[in-house]
Amino acid sequence: MTKGTTSFGRRHTKTHGLCKRCGRRAFHNQKKTCASCGYPSAKIRSFNWGMKAKRRKTTGTGRMRYLKTVNVRFKNGFREGAKKAKAE
Repeated sequence: MTKGTTSFGRRHTKTHGLCKRCGRRAFHNQKKTCASCGYPSAKIRSFNWGMKAKRRKTTGTGRMRYLKTVNVRFKNGFREGAKKAKAE
């Protein structure tokens, strides 16, 4: 068998599928680990040699559904349930 074109024609199985955590097609089907985020390990996969990759995945690149309200609540002393004082 040759090393080139004919060999490439036999490739029809997928090594990577979709990851539950990051949603990328980086979940290795045999190893059962994600090449992108490291799922199922508890910690997110990141390395210091990949600064650009860290920048893409860090806090602030997504929706921040909870964190975006924290700054305003901090300014008001995390008050809850109290009614506003009327300005007269």
